[in-house]
Amino acid sequence: MLRKRDHRGDIMDAATRSRVMSRIRGRDTGPERAMSKLLTDAGLVVQVQARDLPGRPDFVLRKYRIAIFVEGAFWHGWRFPAWRHKLSERWEAKIEQNRSRDRRNHRALRRRGWKVIRFWEFQLERAPDLCLDRVLKSVQDARSGLAAASVPDYD
Repeated sequence: MLRKRDHRGDIMDAATRSRVMSRIRGRDTGPERAMSKLLTDAGLVVQVQARDLPGRPDFVLRKYRIAIFVEGAFWHGWRFPAWRHKLSERWEAKIEQNRSRDRRNHRALRRRGWKVIRFWEFQLERAPDLCLDRVLKSVQDARSGLAAASVPDYD
């Protein structure tokens, strides 16, 4: 039984919903700009929207094989099971497809030897320093791996 606050339909008419959705950006969002600033201020060389990689990561550190995604909580389904019942069937299916695609792309990247780091928009808003620390730790780990791999084995 649905409670009063639960609904399965859209609360906006089709024209209003269309207008609202058309204003949502797919790239160069506020959280992406914040991450870009963090990475460049840290002196990291990044590629943006790498089209040659699965999922087109928002940021790529090619030298270290690190792919960074900055995800919107709604579109990528942060804690989706807790609120999916409030959506119309169409939107529920859309978000579930996004989540499945994200899992598939992240798995493909990892199979190719990439480290995948995923940030939620609210993590960047609340604790950007912790987000940067996570990236820098991955860079440090990659550098250690690169250094170990480049040492000749004389045994």
